[in-house]
Amino acid sequence: MRPQAADAMEFFRLSAGQWRSQRTTHHLAFRRAEVGELHITVETLEPESDRVVALCQMHDIDPALAAGGSAISWHGVMAWDQADKEAHQDRTVMVLVPDADNARQGRLLREKGYAELMPVVGRYEMDDEDALILTTEYETMSARERFSFVSPTLRMRTSTVKRFGGFSTASFCTEARVDVASEVELEKEHSGSETAVANYSIFSVPTELATSS
Repeated sequence: MRPQAADAMEFFRLSAGQWRSQRTTHHLAFRRAEVGELHITVETLEPESDRVVALCQMHDIDPALAAGGSAISWHGVMAWDQADKEAHQDRTVMVLVPDADNARQGRLLREKGYAELMPVVGRYEMDDEDALILTTEYETMSARERFSFVSPTLRMRTSTVKRFGGFSTASFCTEARVDVASEVELEKEHSGSETAVANYSIFSVPTELATSS
């Protein structure tokens, strides 16, 4: 059964845990697509968390207005980077500040942006299907992400980045919740093989959502 979230903070709580994300990104300007895998950890942050308070203060927002947030980190590989052995690894914090009249929408405080690595304030909203939509405007581009649950152990994520008057990238992710105990046993079974290095040794994460990464 698909989980139903009454508001964005409940969606964050339902997302807590570890996920394996299979991602396809379309680079529209180059007419090319790449695939990759990310391991993501999402930690729920309550309103009184030091990280929530610090991010609110960074953006000059009263911490008492925050509903809470998430700490997210990820570690993975995208196809174009494999030749250079470049890993996608980072972490971020996101905080929700609901509108006074509607807890299903409000301001989204980011420690790092989705499309640019800088602190930024965006918007969030829950749609009629209880999906979480994050929208962020930057000086030269805008980003839109949509997260939705298919079941308690499966999420879908789509994202688009638009710059200079046109779309530059579009991504689709299928994110499966990880059974940590099974993952450890699987890594032991495959230790020493190239497959284990490529697919399992990168598992060490809590940002995106981002979300969400």
